[in-house]
Amino acid sequence: MTAQQPYDEVAELYAEKFSDSLSSFPLERGLLTSFAELAKTVGGPVADLGCGPGYVTAHLSSLGLDAFGVDVSSGMLAQARARHPELRFELGSMAALEIADGSLGGVLSRYSIIHTVPEDVPAILAEFHRVLAPGGYALISFPGSDDASQPTASYDHTVHTAYRWWPDHFSALLHDAGLEEVGRLIERAAPDAPRPFPMVNLVARREN
Repeated sequence: MTAQQPYDEVAELYAEKFSDSLSSFPLERGLLTSFAELAKTVGGPVADLGCGPGYVTAHLSSLGLDAFGVDVSSGMLAQARARHPELRFELGSMAALEIADGSLGGVLSRYSIIHTVPEDVPAILAEFHRVLAPGGYALISFPGSDDASQPTASYDHTVHTAYRWWPDHFSALLHDAGLEEVGRLIERAAPDAPRPFPMVNLVARREN
């Protein structure tokens, strides 16, 4: 089973629970602002891949970006379109984006890559490279592994099996895809967090 069906089933509850979740992450809001400034230097639209109910797409739009969302879950897209009718949301997969080559100033993947089995991640990063304009930026967020000897590790996610990554290992995959890391933000888990994983945010640039 892919993550599509489980997210269709919980779309309304998910949208209600997380619609204001950015308010709890000031460091991430700051990083999104920096990402928006970088993407503006390139020009072109910015895709929020795995946009869910669209609240981060709307945040990117509020930062002055021509932002649109893509998600594999039709249920999530229904929530996004209902909550943000002024924005564009499209059904699609990160593994095969219906986006023209070199057309985007930025790509955001905020915890949307976590359900992808590790062996399929390089192909998705190659898609990010394909759709980004030369010099375009990607911001990818995921739960981190705390053991360098274990570059990936699965865990029980509420909706569907998910994976966490050792940051340097993921950065090497970005490099292999033609995306060079230019910065990272790692947020340590709060003592009372349900899962004691660091949250990793990598910013990478398409070099050619």
